Amino acid sequence: MKDILIIAHFAQVPGEAGNGRFHYIAEKMNNENQTVEIVASSFSHNTKQQRTVNQDQLNSISYKLTMISEPSYNNNVSIKRLYSHYIMGKNLKKYLENRKKPDVIYCSVPSLDIGKVAAKYAKQNHVRFIIDVQDIWPEAFKMLLNIPLISNIIFYPMKKQADYIYKAADDIVAVSKTYVNRALEVNKKCKEAHSVFLGTELSYFDDLILPNRFKDKPISEIWLAYVGTLGKCYDLTCVIDALKILRVNGIRNIKFIVMGDGPLKSRFQDYARECKINAEFTGRLDYGKMVGILAACDIAINPISKGAANSIINKVGDYAAAGLPVLNTQECLEYKNLVDDYEIGFNCENNNSYDLAVKLMRLYRNPNLRKLMGENNRRLAEVMFDRKKTYTEITDLLEEGK
Repeated sequence: MKDILIIAHFAQVPGEAGNGRFHYIAEKMNNENQTVEIVASSFSHNTKQQRTVNQDQLNSISYKLTMISEPSYNNNVSIKRLYSHYIMGKNLKKYLENRKKPDVIYCSVPSLDIGKVAAKYAKQNHVRFIIDVQDIWPEAFKMLLNIPLISNIIFYPMKKQADYIYKAADDIVAVSKTYVNRALEVNKKCKEAHSVFLGTELSYFDDLILPNRFKDKPISEIWLAYVGTLGKCYDLTCVIDALKILRVNGIRNIKFIVMGDGPLKSRFQDYARECKINAEFTGRLDYGKMVGILAACDIAINPISKGAANSIINKVGDYAAAGLPVLNTQECLEYKNLVDDYEIGFNCENNNSYDLAVKLMRLYRNPNLRKLMGENNRRLAEVMFDRKKTYTEITDLLEEGK
């Protein structure tokens, strides 16, 4: 029987809101021919709390779940977080040394401490090592501390760690071609790599809409949706400024629906009030409830801050599944090309609230254009974001050589 070990530092566990990639893969992989275990952290990066999982929640999954002890931290960018990852890496090393040797390790990257421990273990024990690049570090951190030359020196140890992990991989999966290309810069043994967007299972998404659909939306309102983290990488300030421009010009029936949480939530809320914008901040929602509200919206916004290293992220898959036209400020060429090639909305100049306001106005005034672009986005979802189709590329890779 094949033993597949999935190491995913930031994986969701039973009882937590979301639509986790690794939970989905584990459920699809677990059968009479193979066993699957997910190793995750005892600490939730999203809620900043230590996790508790009861027996009923464990009984709801078909795979084994192991949570490795990790100290708590309060801030995403902090020495304490780096120390926390370091300690979890040491604890993971102990766990692997005392665990039966698996046949395959499928490791999410980042974090880098965890990835490096997994890579070293796989090399020493001749275990097939597959990575799944979810984000690129230190590139993501350079947005926060981008000082020419100095940043390169500060982040060199992190880059060295990342390069070690990428080089060690026998196979590479990533959430975008952008991230695939970063790993292939240093990995010379993989002839090909696999870009598989995060996505969602469309049949599951559609089944969630009916029982969760928001029913009390005023007919006179146009809803602009944002889903995701409220942090520095997401430029909601520019969105609020664009809405203010429209409000000053007499358009006051656009409601900004913000679904998510994060360190800048209060700042964004205060700024929306200051600008007299009709905005609702729902906080973090159960995935079904989020889907129900999203399906009631008219337009979606992907407002990524200048210099951010994000590529094809969760929210754009949900926007596509919901069949919404998208306003995009993200600089990532891969997603900008999707917006243009599939005609799913408009690319806007980054950090330009006037340009965003003009393109929002075009969608606001043209319901037929909203409908057409929304339908195009749903077709994009069916081709590139439906896990039922796209994730077979991952499961086939994991099943190779059994």
